[in-house]
Amino acid sequence: MNPELPPVTPGVLAATLESLTARLRKRLDAAIEAYAKAPVIVDGTTRRVRCGEDAEVTLLPGASGTLTDPDQIACTCLLAPRCLHRAAVLGSCPLADAPQSRPEFPAATGTEGGTGAARRAEPGAAGERHDRSEGRAEAGPERQAECGSRQRTEAGREVWAATSEPVTVPGSTATPAPLAAPGSVTTPASAASTIPASPSVPSVPSVPTPAQIAAAHALWSVAAAVLAAGIPAGGAVLQAELLRAAHTARLAGLYRAEGAALRVVRALRGARARHGSHRPARLVADLRDLLLTTGMLAAADPDPALVGVARRGYRQAGRLRVHGVCSEPVISATGYGGVVTHLVSDDGRWFSVADIKPGGPTRARRAATAAVAPGTGSLTHARLSRSGMLMAGATVSAEGRLGSGKGVRATPVTGLPWTEGPLAALFSRPLSEAVAERLPPPAASDPEDAERRARTLIGCDLILVGVAGDRLFARELPAGQPDMPGILLSLTPSSSHPDLCHAANFRRLASRPGLRLRVIGRLDADRAVTIRPLAVAPVPDGEATLRLPAEWAGHADLGYDRLEGMHLPPPDALSSADRLERRPTDPVADTPLWRLRRIVEAAVAGGRRTVAEPSRSGDGGRAEAALRGSGFRTAAELLGGLVTEADRRTRDVFGRADEPDPDRYARAWLAAAVHLAATERALVQAGWQPSAPAPGCAT
Repeated sequence: MNPELPPVTPGVLAATLESLTARLRKRLDAAIEAYAKAPVIVDGTTRRVRCGEDAEVTLLPGASGTLTDPDQIACTCLLAPRCLHRAAVLGSCPLADAPQSRPEFPAATGTEGGTGAARRAEPGAAGERHDRSEGRAEAGPERQAECGSRQRTEAGREVWAATSEPVTVPGSTATPAPLAAPGSVTTPASAASTIPASPSVPSVPSVPTPAQIAAAHALWSVAAAVLAAGIPAGGAVLQAELLRAAHTARLAGLYRAEGAALRVVRALRGARARHGSHRPARLVADLRDLLLTTGMLAAADPDPALVGVARRGYRQAGRLRVHGVCSEPVISATGYGGVVTHLVSDDGRWFSVADIKPGGPTRARRAATAAVAPGTGSLTHARLSRSGMLMAGATVSAEGRLGSGKGVRATPVTGLPWTEGPLAALFSRPLSEAVAERLPPPAASDPEDAERRARTLIGCDLILVGVAGDRLFARELPAGQPDMPGILLSLTPSSSHPDLCHAANFRRLASRPGLRLRVIGRLDADRAVTIRPLAVAPVPDGEATLRLPAEWAGHADLGYDRLEGMHLPPPDALSSADRLERRPTDPVADTPLWRLRRIVEAAVAGGRRTVAEPSRSGDGGRAEAALRGSGFRTAAELLGGLVTEADRRTRDVFGRADEPDPDRYARAWLAAAVHLAATERALVQAGWQPSAPAPGCAT
């Protein structure tokens, strides 16, 4: 992918790639890889790419900056428009999202807070474009975590989430192994006051229409083919089929399925381009959600959350007063950089202001001094994180991102310290309660909603206890009971990029075991009892804590403010009573579940043949025995079923080998992937319970 090129809509890209002849399709992947590195000639909004001596492709995006019509792409060669140059250059463009629905302007009451812009703070999370969070289909209501099971009644087909009941998907004739989700977490009644709500969808169950069921079947079939092929064979042609099916799903009103398909395509692109931001676990999660969603829809599941809602524009929030919390640098793998400043309103709702543009690490390092939009021009992100804004005519997205339209007016005001107002409420409740709101069972909620909840910032008071390996460990100081033992958790830098201050600040903090500090950060939902701090502050009324300068206004942004020795108390002023004697047990990494995780990820990375190898070499049987011996009986059965199905070979009446059935294999993989995600989430949740015994392994 070339970030200098304008984004292209999925429908235009799919139609262009499908118009190629079979001979040109064989050369498409190599051409995309070559033209992605070609220089781009910029002439205003026009982009030109030279494709050899006799061809030049011209891109003329519309007012939105996106290629939305095939006529906006032209090539000078004789085979145009059905030429390889045009298709390969389009294949090098970032993938745009579906157009949003018309803007909504309801009353300001009930405006969703959120951290959609903060998603980009994870290195590479910007993916194919710097404003990716504005272009996702939004789906799913906010689920109650205790609703772990729901019965479906259409045509006797049932799909269960977070239970031990069977999962039935398109074309199934037998009941596969159950998906067991050990444990559940009850969402406190106060969750709505602190967790951003997801976009609303109809709460009355409605059976999908025949068009929606057909679209879900088609999308399931292509997704199953992608799973069987793996990353090496998941080239532009297969991606085009997935984009075409996603476009059909959108026309049928299946917004959640379309969003999942677009995420899979982006992840495939990143994996094939070997982007440093590519994570196998992310592609596994996206493909799992796509198969699960389309499978339930194809089975006529009436849950409206499976349909989702279209992406919506900004809406009016009227008069709004927000207080700065912290600023977070952003570096993407595609050359974008900038800053996201997190804000909170008087009633505890979360908002954000982002400034993400091309420039990479250099711009991210300097973006804190950039002017805030909206603003007066003199208010920078560094200043806003320590002050506030009084806004008139404010607009806000469903993810809590503040707009900067012509009618928006913002005036700087004095901010609040972390010890007063809505910020003080972050530190006034047990950490286990706050975590329970942010970690619903994965199968019990839409992944977009679940990630939005997990990325909502969290606050706690901690005492550092020591370092083990590459992780800094701390113990919670319970609110109102600072001398009582709390949860032992690990702290991990939000970014390890050398141009930012995170790593240096962590090394400085690690040199002072016994230091007490106040932390605001983000949960790492994939690791046991882990927080990624974004900012730190002194613990009120304490001596063994940070000593920050007055110009920092009571807190340090770990990505921008560099801690020095004078900011820390001397070592002899710190207590040595609570020190780390040995590395704590990790309830996720130290269990044999890695054996199932390795097979599930290998299936996506290498395709069906990669999974079949353990069956022939005997590794599958040993992994199954290890899981069963540790108490993970369901995981062992699902692993055995997946390996067996991957190696299944059938023959026709003439003795010739048949093509393997991708649906049966996809069902076996989906069962294993859903069970693995639910089990790991249950282990993560168990680690956040202070009084609970060590999590067992029996499932």
